[in-house]
Amino acid sequence: MIIVRTPLRISFVGGGTDFENFYRKYPGRVLSTSIDKYIYVGLNPKFDGNIRVSYSETEDVKYRSEIKHPLARFALEETGIEKGIEITSVGDIPGKGTGLGSSSSFTVGLLQGLHSFLGEYIAPDALAEKACKIEIEKAGSPIGKQDQYAATFGGLNVITFNCDGKIDVEPIYLAPKIKEDFQNHLMLFYTGVQRSANPILTEQRDNIDKKYDFLKKLSDLVPVFRNSLEKGDFKKLGELLHQNWLWKKELSSGIANSQIDEMYNQALSAGAFGGKILGAGGGGFLLVMAPPENQAKIKETLKQYQLTPFRFTEAGSKIVFKS
Repeated sequence: MIIVRTPLRISFVGGGTDFENFYRKYPGRVLSTSIDKYIYVGLNPKFDGNIRVSYSETEDVKYRSEIKHPLARFALEETGIEKGIEITSVGDIPGKGTGLGSSSSFTVGLLQGLHSFLGEYIAPDALAEKACKIEIEKAGSPIGKQDQYAATFGGLNVITFNCDGKIDVEPIYLAPKIKEDFQNHLMLFYTGVQRSANPILTEQRDNIDKKYDFLKKLSDLVPVFRNSLEKGDFKKLGELLHQNWLWKKELSSGIANSQIDEMYNQALSAGAFGGKILGAGGGGFLLVMAPPENQAKIKETLKQYQLTPFRFTEAGSKIVFKS
């Protein structure tokens, strides 16, 4: 039995610049952190030689090609496993359409578990790239590469997508007090809406040439955000999150809607410095940056939405049990 624990992530600034069609022309950058909300993948030999995959549905098949879950099927193909395995997955948070990178966390965790099942070690860079290959090339998901790297490496990082295709993960080391204060300025509210990110991301990907100048601005915002973060200037960070949100809304028509705009404006009116919807948009989680003394009022104002406490984590995908 093998259990792999892979973190979800929060992306602060730079989202959308991790599409290859953009970063081959101009470096993409994303500043993100892993959090203490996880996808767990369990793997066990199956005595009858069949394959069983259990997620929100359960599949029990004789042949790998019969598996309906594309990420599971492609991961098994990638690792050469044809039969005799049981795979289960559970998550701390709804696993689809919440903007926390859950599909990539699942793919990374599953791949790591499958390599361990075979008695193999896979290096973090190779693991992240293999997850990208499965999601983007094989499954045809209209996504970039930030989530796979965030899930694999964990921690607070600037991830740079270079024009030559090389991807760099640079940890940010904050003074302990600044890091604690940073966490204490953040609130996470669930909009109650799960949506398919694919239509939004497809439009975003197809608009890259039209929205090139906005994407450059989003990428260039990352070092500015990092500088303010290292100084502990949280009001400025809120303003930068707000600016990032305004520019991001220009990338696709589905990123915002009337509910999200109303929710965000209510948070601002109650004393938030800024914020953004995480992930592709259209639903999922709203991240709010606010001074601690204003948070009770914000919580009351948004009481119809679920406040989700979280903490930053340092570790990426990890095998937590192997018998």
